[in-house]
Amino acid sequence: MDIAIKVIYAFLVGGGLCVTAQILIDKTALTPARILVLYVTLGVFLSAVGIYPRLVEFAGEGASVPLTGFGHVIAEGVRKAVDEKGVLGILTGGITAASGGITAAIVFGYITALVAKGKPK
Repeated sequence: MDIAIKVIYAFLVGGGLCVTAQILIDKTALTPARILVLYVTLGVFLSAVGIYPRLVEFAGEGASVPLTGFGHVIAEGVRKAVDEKGVLGILTGGITAASGGITAAIVFGYITALVAKGKPK
């Protein structure tokens, strides 16, 4: 597949997820925190029923970078860990699979907090 087509698919899917979240923020009483939880849970659910892996195959990073992609990573990690370790994998698989992203968020958030000047509201 041509790289330009892949980029367009990633843009459309990722943009669609972001536009949907923005509409939920603007038109409903849902807080951003609840939308975050909704998106992660939706990613887990769509992975469990086999839809999200096909979406990631189709849209690449456009589907794996948004919050639904985080839910997908957790679900896939749990599935693999249960296959390898049994019931213990339910507790360890999601965090193990997402540990790189979680660590990056903590490290870059800390660096940003050191460099940027916070403004009280």
